[in-house]
Amino acid sequence: MPRKSTRLTFAVLATGAGVFSMLQSLIAPALPTVQHALHTSQSTATWVMTAYLLSASVFTPILGRVGDLVGRKRTLVAVLLTLLAGCLLAALAPNIGVLIVARVVQGAGGALFPLSFGIIRDEFAPAEVSGSISNLSAVIAAGGGVGIVAAGPIVSALDYRWLFWIPVAVVAVTTLIAARFVPESPSRAEGRVNWPGAVLLSAWLVALLLPLSQATRWGWGSAQVIGLFLAAAVLFALWLSAEARSRSPLIDLRVLRLPAVRTTNTAALLFGAGMYAIWSFLPAFVQTPRAAGYGFGASVTASGLLMLPMLVAMFVSGVLSGRLEPVVGAKALLTAGAALGAVACGFLTLWHDAQWQVALVAGVFGFGIGLAFASMANLIVGSVPAEQTGAATGMNANIRTIGGSIGAAVTSVLVTGRLQPTGLPYGSGYTRGFGLLAVLCLGAALAALLVPGRRALHTEGAPRAAARRSGRLPRPARDAARRPPVGRYRGGPGQGSLTAPVGASSRGGTGRRPPVPAARRAASEGCR
Repeated sequence: MPRKSTRLTFAVLATGAGVFSMLQSLIAPALPTVQHALHTSQSTATWVMTAYLLSASVFTPILGRVGDLVGRKRTLVAVLLTLLAGCLLAALAPNIGVLIVARVVQGAGGALFPLSFGIIRDEFAPAEVSGSISNLSAVIAAGGGVGIVAAGPIVSALDYRWLFWIPVAVVAVTTLIAARFVPESPSRAEGRVNWPGAVLLSAWLVALLLPLSQATRWGWGSAQVIGLFLAAAVLFALWLSAEARSRSPLIDLRVLRLPAVRTTNTAALLFGAGMYAIWSFLPAFVQTPRAAGYGFGASVTASGLLMLPMLVAMFVSGVLSGRLEPVVGAKALLTAGAALGAVACGFLTLWHDAQWQVALVAGVFGFGIGLAFASMANLIVGSVPAEQTGAATGMNANIRTIGGSIGAAVTSVLVTGRLQPTGLPYGSGYTRGFGLLAVLCLGAALAALLVPGRRALHTEGAPRAAARRSGRLPRPARDAARRPPVGRYRGGPGQGSLTAPVGASSRGGTGRRPPVPAARRAASEGCR
C-alpha cells in the first residue's frame, strides 16, 4: 500500500471510532423525547442506554481478539457493517423493543477502538504511531462531547430519528472506503478464539454492569442486585481459571499483570468513574430549574452549549499530547490529565453558582480527558506485543466503562439520596457527588504515578519477560530471550519508540520481512 495512503487509513479509523463514541452520548439528552414518541415508560426508555453499554462491554474485547487472530481489516469492515445495520434499525424502529435491539447491535461497534489502535500499530511508520494514537484518542474523546452538544439542535430542528439517520450515511461511506483502501494487517496472533472464555467474560460483565445501571430503580439491597453481584464474582473467578488453563486465551492474563498494563488499567477504572459521571450529571445539574435553589433551568440545547468548552478542550489536548508524549512521556501526561480532572471537580464542589464556572470546569476537565485518553492508549500499545494489541486495548476500554458505571451509580446514590417535595434532588447531593468525583480523579492521578517510566517500559518484550519470570520458556528459548526481542522496541533507555512488529513491512526501509533466527522463533513459541 502506498505510504501516502496512511492519511486515508487514519481518516477511516477516526470517522468510524468517532461515530461510535458519539452514539454513546448522543441519545442520552433525547431520552425524554424518545420516551414520549414511542409511548413507553421512563424505566423502559433507560434500557436504550443500558443495552448499548452491556453490548459494547461484551463485544469490545472479544472482537478485538478476533481481529488479532483473523485480520484487523476484515474484522473492521464486518464491525462497520454491523454498526451500520444497528443505526438503520434504530432509525426505523417502530417501538421501544426494536430500538433496544438496535442499540445492542450498535454496541458491537465498540470493537472499532482496539481494531483501530492495532491497525495504526501495524501500518504506520514507527515515528508516527504515538502521534496517530493520540490523534485518534482525541477524536474518540471529542466524539462523546459532540453527542452531548449536537443532540439538542438535531432533535429540535429535525427529529430524534435523525440521531441515527446521520450516522447511517457517515458509516455507509466509511465502510466502503475501508473495504477498498485500508490494508490488511500483516501481524496476526496464532490460535483460535477461546469461546468458553468469551462466554464467561460476557456473563460476568453483564452480571456486574446490569445491577450497577439498574440499582437505583431496583434498590441496592434488592435480591436482584445482590444476586447479580454474587454471580459476577463467581463468574469472574471461573473466567480467570478458564483463561489461565487455555492454550489460546481470549485475554492473556500475563499481559494484564504487566506493571505498565496493570497500573494504567487501574487509572482507567478510576478516571472512567469520574469522566462518565460528569458527562451524566453535569448536564442534569444545569438543566435543573432555579426554583430548586441551584441549577440554571437550561434547555437541552443550552446545556449542550455549556459543555462545548469540554468538547474543544478534549480535541485540542488530545492532539497536543501526541506532540508532548515523545518529550515528557505518556506517564506524565496521564498523571496531568487525571490531576486536571481532580482540580475541575474540586472547583465544581466549591463553586457552581454561575454558568461561567460550569463552562470553566467543563473546559479544564475536557483538557484532562484529552490527555488521559491519548496517554492510556499509548501506554497499553507500547507495553504489549502486536498480536495482543486488540485484546489489551479492548480490555482497557472495558475497564474504563466499568469504572464509569460504578462512578455513575455511586454518584446517583449521593445525588438522589434525598429529594425535595418537588422530586428534585437537593443541591447538597450534587456537592457531595462532585466531591466524590474529585477524589476518584485524584486516585487516578496517584495510580498513574505508579506506571513504570519509559526506561522500564521499553527494555524488553512484554510476553517474553512475563514468560521468563514464570519459568514457562524452555531452556534454549530462555537463552535466546536474553537477547533484545526482534521488532518490539527501538532505542535505548529514554528513547522507547515503537518499531514495526515482527512480520510487518518496514515503512521507509526495504519493505521485506527481516530474517528470524530459529532460536528466537523458539522463544516466541515458548511464550505462546
